[in-house]
Amino acid sequence: MRPFVDLDWVLAQGQGVVLADVRWYTDGRSGRRAYDEGHLPGAVFVDLDRWLSGEGSPRAGRHPLPAPEVFAEGMGALGIGDDDRVVAYDDGGGVIAARLVWMLRVTGHEAALLDGGLLAWDGELERAPAQRPPAVFTPRPWPPERLADIDDATDPANVVLDARDRERYRGDVEPLDPRAGHIPGARSVPARENVDEKGRLAPVDALRRVFEAAGVRDGASVVASCGSGVTACHDLLALEQAGLGSGRLYPGSWSQYSHARDRPVATGDEP
Repeated sequence: MRPFVDLDWVLAQGQGVVLADVRWYTDGRSGRRAYDEGHLPGAVFVDLDRWLSGEGSPRAGRHPLPAPEVFAEGMGALGIGDDDRVVAYDDGGGVIAARLVWMLRVTGHEAALLDGGLLAWDGELERAPAQRPPAVFTPRPWPPERLADIDDATDPANVVLDARDRERYRGDVEPLDPRAGHIPGARSVPARENVDEKGRLAPVDALRRVFEAAGVRDGASVVASCGSGVTACHDLLALEQAGLGSGRLYPGSWSQYSHARDRPVATGDEP
């Protein structure tokens, strides 16, 4: 599967895909409540904090990757099995749901983001939770070649992309972490700018121009960072969609880096 699929493709598959609603909000709103108020027919709700993250800490960041066994438990309980194809969505251009898609893809499963997300659907939404029988989902280790750490994020040999909104990158505001700014050398490629006002992914040519302007070339060693390793996954999926490789995720991201007081911080528009 390509990293992004449209609604027509999903509808053509019938029961051949599992829809996953991965809504989550930094302002404290409940993704589960949003799901209960209306979701795509047949979609299961995937809890970011419970199944897609480990226990957060200043040392590990807010959303470290969970143990593979925890991820497997969550997927199996939701009725997602080893051989299922998953299409995930949210209501914010896919920048949250990208975490699930990335986690599935790097562990060898077929998964994609629904281009346009919830806004792509113009039919009636369901309110009753989807019920799927439990499935077998085998734990698989996170592949080390797809991960980066704090040293990789500061290595000038890597092209480091910062997927946060530009005002956080510049250090104008910092609503969540102890220091404002960005990792020195990191380039601003906001995940929310990968899509238009309807949540549709930009054309491949436009994506390539953005990534190339940030220093990404064929064969480049790319590390994606954000606030806590969630929206960076959208940059990685967009990178792959643009045909520029897969890159590596820095799970700790700014929520880890900003707590490391011995590490320098950059502000402003320049890397």
